[in-house]
Amino acid sequence: MAVAPASYDDLRVAITRRHDTLSGRLRQIAVFAVDHPNDVALNTVSSLASSIGVQPSSIVRFANAFGYDGFSEMQRIFRSRLMAQASPGYRARFAAARTKKRAVAVPADPALVLQHEVADDAAALEELGRSIEPRLLQRAVEMLANARTVYVIAQGRSFPVAHYLAYALGRLELRAHLIDGVGGLIRTVGQMATSDDVMIAVSFREYSPDVVGVVDEAATRGVPVIAITDSPLSPIAAPSKLSFEIRSNPSRAFRSLVAPIALAQTLVIALGHHLTADRNRK
Repeated sequence: MAVAPASYDDLRVAITRRHDTLSGRLRQIAVFAVDHPNDVALNTVSSLASSIGVQPSSIVRFANAFGYDGFSEMQRIFRSRLMAQASPGYRARFAAARTKKRAVAVPADPALVLQHEVADDAAALEELGRSIEPRLLQRAVEMLANARTVYVIAQGRSFPVAHYLAYALGRLELRAHLIDGVGGLIRTVGQMATSDDVMIAVSFREYSPDVVGVVDEAATRGVPVIAITDSPLSPIAAPSKLSFEIRSNPSRAFRSLVAPIALAQTLVIALGHHLTADRNRK
């Protein structure tokens, strides 16, 4: 039997490494566990099985596959993560959010829609502030500061994030190129990036095949890639030099870009401070 990971971070790394070798059912559970760790921490095995669409025995097999004696032992890892990052009353807020998810659909009153959207976005921003590691932000800023050219790519609903990044990096007087795919040249333009450059790729489920293809080709050529995505199991996460994962609320009818834009602004502002401090030292 495999040695059971002693922390959630270790377990997430193990899931990411073994994801492609798991059976279909276990891979389905792996995706849910990584995307919804709070649900795994707080729900019973039967409730989780219902949410995922598998048998409870499959979840037990998943736990066994990673070295745990059973689901309860694995669940303690997820609960330790939750308690480590929890502020006072966090469990109550999360329970309230789950209750809200099961409640009747939001009325069509525009004012009520606004209240729900603002509340969901505020929760997403709070989660972003807790989940993004400072060392990753620092590494990303250093990569961008040292890049000859920054290539930015996204398609579909992720495109506004890429457009903002390209615009804001240009305002910092950095060479930035938005790969927008106009004229069907997305792969051709992507091939211009070299190991002296940095590529920022933005893609969320359902992942853009064009973005995934460009990222794979760029990483193969040694281009450092910074991914902004929603899971360590995302197809643009593994080939990237570093990856920011922003989980979205699956119950929302329209997935918000508030958190990704906030992360993009953070990178730009932090990079601006870094460049200013570097010039002052010179």
